[in-house]
Amino acid sequence: MARKTFEEKLNDSRDMPKLVELDDPKAIKRYGGKIMLIAPPLSYDAVMKQVPYGKLITSDTVRNYLAKKHGADFTCPLTAGIFINIAAGAAAERKTDETPYWRTLKKDGELNEKYPGGTDAQKLHLEMEGHTVIQKGKRWFAEDYKEKLFELE
Repeated sequence: MARKTFEEKLNDSRDMPKLVELDDPKAIKRYGGKIMLIAPPLSYDAVMKQVPYGKLITSDTVRNYLAKKHGADFTCPLTAGIFINIAAGAAAERKTDETPYWRTLKKDGELNEKYPGGTDAQKLHLEMEGHTVIQKGKRWFAEDYKEKLFELE
């Protein structure tokens, strides 16, 4: 069987969005609630497309926005990371109607090494938009990213 393209993965919503109620006290405490959203990849893509030139967003902000929108306490962090990367991969495959995935940073403004082209490509995109990228150890961060955060409505 042929491997799915990122675009096919992006458009595979299966039974999502899905709300899951947790009953494990440790998980409830860790995530701050019982109701977890598993949002489809297209939901992440749609939010990432809203971020305009010169602005940034974090994956946590995207996750919190989707959870609130669907009446959940939080989103599944594992699927969120996977689906954000699928949106990025699909954007790179399409070349047109590109989702500006490079504007979506990891927690604390860190660049995402799993994006197409890795941190080097994300760094280049961000610098072309006027952002300063700094290295801390082996990791890269958008400097002063909090000052350039995009507010979702």
